[in-house]
Amino acid sequence: MSILTPDRNIGYTRFSHLMKLIPEYHIKDFPVTHLGPFPSQVVRSPVRGLVLKKDITYFLAWSISFYPQVLLNYRRKSVQGLSIDFLYLNVIGFFYYSIFNLAFFYSKEIQDQCKYPDHEDQCRMILHRFGTLDRQRHKDSDSLVRGNDVIFSVHAFLISCVTLGQALYYKSDNRLSLSTRGCLNVIALLTVLHFAAVLIGKDQWLDFIYFFGSMKFLISFVKYVPQAFMNYKRKSTVGWSIHNILLDFTGGMLSSLQLILDAAIAKDSSGITGDFVKLGLGLVAILFDCIFMVQHYILYPSRVDSSLTEREPLIV
Repeated sequence: MSILTPDRNIGYTRFSHLMKLIPEYHIKDFPVTHLGPFPSQVVRSPVRGLVLKKDITYFLAWSISFYPQVLLNYRRKSVQGLSIDFLYLNVIGFFYYSIFNLAFFYSKEIQDQCKYPDHEDQCRMILHRFGTLDRQRHKDSDSLVRGNDVIFSVHAFLISCVTLGQALYYKSDNRLSLSTRGCLNVIALLTVLHFAAVLIGKDQWLDFIYFFGSMKFLISFVKYVPQAFMNYKRKSTVGWSIHNILLDFTGGMLSSLQLILDAAIAKDSSGITGDFVKLGLGLVAILFDCIFMVQHYILYPSRVDSSLTEREPLIV
């Protein structure tokens, strides 16, 4: 086994302290998903190289998956067929996820609270459960989460806002449902109550940030339901980009595969059994992706929407 050190000529690219992609090498005894300062030893490993390439692939697949819908909306000059409930839930979910990651990545106060003996284990448990714990950075610096999670969450929030902006700009008879409106009101009320609890000293900022992460995960479980129901009610998937689903499915499959490969490399199944929330969410997303693919290719194969004035075929 060839052992190299960072001061030798190793091909890698580093985007400040946020992103590090290593084409041929993998950090010894350290999962590829954890970004941070280079350890002193790096080893060649075909299996770990495969894990690394897959890690980069699903990160890109998930990041790119937002754009087909934006392009489809722009080309059609319409958002007919796209659930406004899904769009609002998506924006709110990624907003809370961005705040969660940014707080743990940048907030000195949050980082200091996680150093308290009573909080350290809780911090690590929650971040591991949410799939964002950066163990190596936690050893070498105050940052607790991976840089790629910060990049992904902020990017997802911004591009989701663009899609929601299109829905508000283009004419549509799609209105926010009472159930989603009520759900958003409850989330807003709970946020205010948690914030007030922090101000009066009943809770700490750490508890407030945990609440943001929990809201993101709850939203992730239900956000696709309105779109699946709309497709069923319209008996059509026109207006809902299948390329978004194919990329999301690819990312979800590779993410779940990564949990399995990481556990196999470490010879420790706790990476799967201890991360059941992340694995469960991945499986839920894959389930809905399969539902959308069945709707698009089998149940409702027509690409012409009678409610639209244009009769040109849409993207298959």
